Amino acid sequence: MKVAVLNYTGTVGKTTIAAHLLSPHMGNAPIFAVETINETAAGLGVDVEQIKGQKFRDLFRKLIALDDAVIDVGASNIEDFLDGMVKFDESHLEFDYFVIPVTSGTKEQKETISMIGTLADFGIPPEKIRIVFNRVEADVADEFTHVLNYAKKEKNCIANTDAAIFENELFDALAVKKLTVDALLSDETDYKAMLKNNPDASAKERSHWGDMHALKALARSVRRNLDAVYDALFK
Repeated sequence: MKVAVLNYTGTVGKTTIAAHLLSPHMGNAPIFAVETINETAAGLGVDVEQIKGQKFRDLFRKLIALDDAVIDVGASNIEDFLDGMVKFDESHLEFDYFVIPVTSGTKEQKETISMIGTLADFGIPPEKIRIVFNRVEADVADEFTHVLNYAKKEKNCIANTDAAIFENELFDALAVKKLTVDALLSDETDYKAMLKNNPDASAKERSHWGDMHALKALARSVRRNLDAVYDALFK
């Protein structure tokens, strides 16, 4: 499966979704970052191949040879990426899905609507355009009325309210640690035992062990949320 993650607007969680949600559930599919200025999933310790938007031909050639891939399109490169799709006739057929993350701000929802419309104008069918509701505080229906009303009216995308990633401090903490959720949960270190068995360790070490123990506990609930979102997104 090949999935492009994109939106006209930035800071909606494209890289978070590529690194924490999509790639791990796709057998650690390779991530291609179409980006020139902003942070990519490489900042989370993930192997990433970075390509500039104007090098669409290079990306297209690589995708043809792959069965699975996640393409994280940065807002700074979205126009070049779309221009490449126009120039390479029917190149959109190489992608199985176009995933559009959105947060609840009015600007972000309006630009998401514009992104959906652009993809639909390319001839991409509704079932290939999927919305992920990101940083949800409590209720998708209350927080994302603009996108939901548009999707209901135009019927040019799939906006499943179960594809909702809830607001959680874990993602910011992992960005500082340069870790993904999967990498954190794969760490078999017993940090609680480290704290208990090393009373004379430095304050810095003990702080790190306590932090990691707490993050792992938090990550288990986040993993359950991500598993549910992936199932809802592609069912």
